[in-house]
Amino acid sequence: LKQVFNKDKTFRPKRKFEPGTQRFELHKQAQASLNSGLDLKAAVQLPSGEDQNDWVAVHVVDFFNRINLIYGTICEFCTEKTCPVMSGGPKYEYRWQDDLKYKKPTALPAPQYMNLLMDWIEGQINNENIFPTRVSKCE
Repeated sequence: LKQVFNKDKTFRPKRKFEPGTQRFELHKQAQASLNSGLDLKAAVQLPSGEDQNDWVAVHVVDFFNRINLIYGTICEFCTEKTCPVMSGGPKYEYRWQDDLKYKKPTALPAPQYMNLLMDWIEGQINNENIFPTRVSKCE
C-alpha cells in the first residue's frame, strides 16, 4: 500500500470541501445518494433550490477523486515498459497535446500520459475561474 500512496506516483490526496459551506453540504448529499444504492439517474439530479454549477462542481471533483484512487491502485502494474502506449484497445491510441510542451499530438507511454492528464485535470479543478471555492457558508 505504501506505493499506492506515494506522492511521487500519480496518486494525489482527495480535494476536500470546507465544512460549513454549501458545497460541503452538497458533497455530503451526493455521497449519501450514491452510497444508498438508489437509481443513478435520481442520485445525480439537481436538488431543489441548489445551484447547478455548484452541483456539477461537486460531482466533477468527486469523480476526479475516485478515478485518482482507482488509478493509484493499478499504476505500479502499468510501467513505461509494460504499457508503452496509451491506448483504448488495439484500435485506439491516445496522444497528448497541451499547447505548452506538447504542441502536436504526441504518443507517450501510458504512465506519462496519465501523469500529464491527472496534472491537467487537477489544474482545471484548482483554477478559481473554473471552479471557484469562495462560496457562501450554509445558514
